[in-house]
Amino acid sequence: MDRRRELLAQLIGIEDRVWVRVDGNEPVFAVADEDLDRATAEKTSSVHFLRFELNDAMAKALQQGASLGIGIDHHRYSHEVEPVAESVRKALAADLD
Repeated sequence: MDRRRELLAQLIGIEDRVWVRVDGNEPVFAVADEDLDRATAEKTSSVHFLRFELNDAMAKALQQGASLGIGIDHHRYSHEVEPVAESVRKALAADLD
């Protein structure tokens, strides 16, 4: 439990550094935890609810088969996957209907 608490303290703000990118567009960063503030000054939460505000052109491109990337750009942790698996892209595009 102490290790988890230590890591969550190092990752404060990570929920605001998660992004998606549709076919070479600029990354769109997440809107996090609209229902409840889950982070404190001492730590972030281990669970966050995220949504991404894609513009109409990005949403249409994604629905028409454009590639999708996703990543995290935090000073303590970064990772990206571009493109995501086609099954994931299709499932997320279906949510835009």
